[in-house]
Amino acid sequence: MSSDTTAVRYAGIDIGSRTIKLVVVDSSGKILERFQSDTGFDPMTTANALIAKVSFDKIMATGYGRNLFELSFDAPTVTEIKAHARGAWTEFPDARTVLDIGGQDSKAISLFDTGKVKKFEMNDRCAAGTGKFLEIMAATLGFELAEFGAQALAAEKDLLISSMCTVFAESEVTSLIAKGEDRKEIARGLHTSVIRRAAGMINRVSSNGPIVFTGGVAKNPCMVQLLAGRLDREIRIPSDPQLAGAYGAALLAAEQTVGKE
Repeated sequence: MSSDTTAVRYAGIDIGSRTIKLVVVDSSGKILERFQSDTGFDPMTTANALIAKVSFDKIMATGYGRNLFELSFDAPTVTEIKAHARGAWTEFPDARTVLDIGGQDSKAISLFDTGKVKKFEMNDRCAAGTGKFLEIMAATLGFELAEFGAQALAAEKDLLISSMCTVFAESEVTSLIAKGEDRKEIARGLHTSVIRRAAGMINRVSSNGPIVFTGGVAKNPCMVQLLAGRLDREIRIPSDPQLAGAYGAALLAAEQTVGKE
């Protein structure tokens, strides 16, 4: 915890389906503290344990669990769209496009030059194209999630995966394994199928310029390489892509406070 107890401190908490992230910033937007923990079966207990570690003057919540947090802690909330846009734009002010792929949904966002949201598309109806999809497929193929992207990159080609439904894709992958197909090539095919969906969303909201890739899936090297190749655009990764939403929420908490003073 910071030893400076006089400075005003703003916190942002992103309550995701897989992890909860907490960021504390000062009035200039500098990150003072950051924490991350698995969401677990009781998100509010996990959130309470995280915020007990820090001191702050105001907190703003985002993520799928933000409304529950609002009820439990009487705190303002902001959508994931706005939070990720704000966090990404702060680190890359010249970027006008954000792709966020999290555990349970994916979002493509275009920005005005002020960092405000211009347009967005979101896939939150099924696990297809999300971190959860990749996690399930990695387990089906017998890979650790942390090595999944690197193993896919090592393949000489990718095998076509026709289904994006998690249940049907898992069955298709199992059939390919039974036929003796290379696991790495199957893995690359799965990554390609996710990229096709993500690229389609991006193209519908933005057609040029660099793309800021946020969320845990941005740490997957195969996803980054395939996305850059498919769109022929520069892909920029925040210093900690999983924290973009929490960081954006903290910045927006500070801005909202200043606006009321």
